[in-house]
Amino acid sequence: MSSTDQISPLPPVTRHITTHNEAGKAVVHSSTPAQWRTFDKSAMAFSLMYTTSQFPANLNDDADLAAHEDLLQNKTLGLVNPNGTVCRVVDFAPGNPCVVHRTQSLDYGIVLEGQIEMVLEEGEPTLMKRGDIAVQRATMHGWRNPSETEWARMVFVLQDIQPLVVGGEKLKEDLGIGKGVLDPSGNDQ
Repeated sequence: MSSTDQISPLPPVTRHITTHNEAGKAVVHSSTPAQWRTFDKSAMAFSLMYTTSQFPANLNDDADLAAHEDLLQNKTLGLVNPNGTVCRVVDFAPGNPCVVHRTQSLDYGIVLEGQIEMVLEEGEPTLMKRGDIAVQRATMHGWRNPSETEWARMVFVLQDIQPLVVGGEKLKEDLGIGKGVLDPSGNDQ
């Protein structure tokens, strides 16, 4: 895993955060180019857009902005933020290896560019095209770019969940082959 500039040929991403001025009018707080972390020999890159650390979020006096910055400074974020949300953009190289994993979260995965196969434990992969949305509910899953030449991009919004019990078994986060590379979330205690 490394920090780097964007590695894919897809258009750059800029995060624009809004807030209110002293008169209560909407203004732009900041506009920041995405910063990328690469994984798996640059076959995948993550860019963290924003986090919240409680639900519902507290926007008073920009408390959410302070909590987001504090989380980044402390470098304690896994895939999921306990009691909060995470928004990230992920670029997938052509033919990227599929990292099957489970997070303790409810995720919305939206295809922005290219095509992605959603791979689950059983059944055939589901081909998702630009604009398609996956509602991933704490299942073992992975994402694979089936193209041999084109990059793909998704945006994910992950929300912490109550402990999940299926068939009498409490399910836990499972980072699969990403264990030791991806930071654990710590929300499955």
